[in-house]
Amino acid sequence: MTSARKAAIAAYKERKSAPGIFAIRCQATAEIWVGQTPDLEKIQNRIWFTLRQGSHPCRSLQAAWTAHGPDSFAFEECERLEEEESAYVRDALLKERVLHWRKQLGAEAV
Repeated sequence: MTSARKAAIAAYKERKSAPGIFAIRCQATAEIWVGQTPDLEKIQNRIWFTLRQGSHPCRSLQAAWTAHGPDSFAFEECERLEEEESAYVRDALLKERVLHWRKQLGAEAV
């Protein structure tokens, strides 16, 4: 393994995660789904993968994706939270903020 590759792997492992709230919008139907994640950098790829496979657990989101296709969907970052020392504090804050955004946007849960 080259030293550049080792350095890239080490840098990836040491990067900080960015917890936060995200929204997925279907432009064809104006539906919105809001969710929370401990890492905003990775969640869109994970969700898009499960939707392409037809295996996303949120049935309404999967049905809209199947009916309208991936070009009708947009991923948005609603809020990025500060990194917390305690996972318990981070999770409690995420739960509080996701409820706020669902109410504000009139959205379903992801």
